[in-house]
Amino acid sequence: MFRRLHFSIHRRFKFMVLTLLFLTFVLHFALDVFSFSTTVSCSCPHENHPRAKTHMVKKSPLARALQDFSGSNGSSVDGSQMLKALEGSPKIFNSSWKKYQGSKLESLFQHPLYNSLMPTIKEEDKLFRVNAEERFTLRGSDSEEWVSAGVEFVLPTGDTAADTYPTWLKFHIGINRYELYPRQDPLIPILLKEMSTQRILNSVQKPGGTQLKLLMTFPNYGQALFKPMKQERDQETPPDFFYFSDFERHNSEIAAFHLDRILDFRRIPPVVGRLINITRDVRDLTTDKKLFKTFYISPANNVCFYGECSYYCSTEHALCGKPDLLEGSVAAFLPDTALAKRKSWRSPWRRSYHKSKKADWETNPNYCETVKVTPPYDEGTRLLDLIDLSLLDFFMGNQDRHHYETFEKFGNETFLLHLDNGRGFGRHSQDDLSILAPLQQCCRIKKSTLQRLELLDTEPYRLSDVMRESLSMDPLTPILSEPHLLALDRRLGIILNVVKECFKKEGPHQVAFEDLAMLYKGRKL
Repeated sequence: MFRRLHFSIHRRFKFMVLTLLFLTFVLHFALDVFSFSTTVSCSCPHENHPRAKTHMVKKSPLARALQDFSGSNGSSVDGSQMLKALEGSPKIFNSSWKKYQGSKLESLFQHPLYNSLMPTIKEEDKLFRVNAEERFTLRGSDSEEWVSAGVEFVLPTGDTAADTYPTWLKFHIGINRYELYPRQDPLIPILLKEMSTQRILNSVQKPGGTQLKLLMTFPNYGQALFKPMKQERDQETPPDFFYFSDFERHNSEIAAFHLDRILDFRRIPPVVGRLINITRDVRDLTTDKKLFKTFYISPANNVCFYGECSYYCSTEHALCGKPDLLEGSVAAFLPDTALAKRKSWRSPWRRSYHKSKKADWETNPNYCETVKVTPPYDEGTRLLDLIDLSLLDFFMGNQDRHHYETFEKFGNETFLLHLDNGRGFGRHSQDDLSILAPLQQCCRIKKSTLQRLELLDTEPYRLSDVMRESLSMDPLTPILSEPHLLALDRRLGIILNVVKECFKKEGPHQVAFEDLAMLYKGRKL
């Protein structure tokens, strides 16, 4: 009897369990059918449908604008539409692009804003005209910088194909009125690699200047400028230092090249980091007797040298290896001035370089009105190009922009060379608004520059992210500390706010100039 009772209870328990499982299955099935009918079967004729806000995935105007623009032919009209969408919903990328994957840098350079058509390059727009029937001897150019180790080098024209030119020479020949190098130039990565790895034939001190720099010569007759490391990357410039007494930083030169390229200016010669052996690559090779005499072994048994210059060339500021390894920046040389003359221009917003006196632009808020009517700023794009340069300097925190250069051959109708960027990236915790004086006082900016800045302020192309990715390709990575990278985003926001204030004061059409359209038509600004 006990066994029969146990069997009956066991059967009832099984029946209850099976019943519960069946009810659970029926309930889930009903819920799935109901959910499917509300999301798929619903016709949802308009946005005000009761379920539209819950079940429809509505794309923001900004997301649609970016998608449409990415598939466009790169016209500036689509770019302006995208910028209007940016103003309407500035925070959309914080959520929708949070899980962005892939190369942001590659995506940036594929964007239509970075693929706009350039004007047709005519013969008069080229820095050099290579005549296939003439042979050019570097020694005959009276340029010592084009002669390596006393060997006469003949430009391989005529019988020799252009493909056999050394990379540095191809870079020089490619310079034109509008750009130092093309956007997608395959030569730049090759040139950077060569400068960072090629055997050094000779190292001498560059004459002049306030701090020590070396001229290095390579086996392919190319030359580069070496700026040695003077301080650590996370070491900020003391707040009491004047801009003219600050150190020149090798990582600033490297970062400036990458930033200039990301902003699509392309006005800084290629720069790359390199680790050299002071003994093998400098002391044992140099023909500079004055430089050789400054070498010594420190108490820590490291190889040191200090050279001769106006400042920071003494045993107190010696450059020491570990024990003889020293990192620095290597910058490609521009064509020698004997072959391509350059003109130096004093910047209208040059600082006084005095401990107590201020420059005119610092005390006169209407200073730009005088600049606008003063040659060469009264025509062409010269003033707008100078404002581009001030934006680059503001990103870097560089106050030491007293002069700039242009290629004399192209007159006033050409770009500015962005040289000597060693005094940038000294302070990440301070934003010097005085560097933006040209933009603030003139309230002018190229529309193409503004569009790229707006693009770099969105999550898929965040400036700090693309800079971090670009700098990671350098042999000495990391080049900038994280606070410096994040400061770029903060400073970008400041620049855009200044432009917005100018819009309110003078109107968008008076502030943002259609520089590309004017470039194609040859019109004056």
